[in-house]
Amino acid sequence: MSDEVKTAEDIAQDYTAMGHSVDLINGIIDGSQMSEEEAADRQDAVDRNVEHLELMVAKDYWTSEDMTAVNAAITAGKAHTAS
Repeated sequence: MSDEVKTAEDIAQDYTAMGHSVDLINGIIDGSQMSEEEAADRQDAVDRNVEHLELMVAKDYWTSEDMTAVNAAITAGKAHTAS
């Protein structure tokens, strides 16, 4: 079953949103984001954003978008345990 038809603008917006998730995951892991939050809240944010990236990277409308950073953030996020 194919995903809904997306315009080039929609796809660009989705890719930008994925970049925001990548930045948040990486920022939580390196301590530059959410450092004042409880560990459970940081972990929840990582988990939610990893799930979002996994769902988005599986979409069938991507063409030449580079998913290297996305895949790296998924891997790092899955390995991360907030403390």
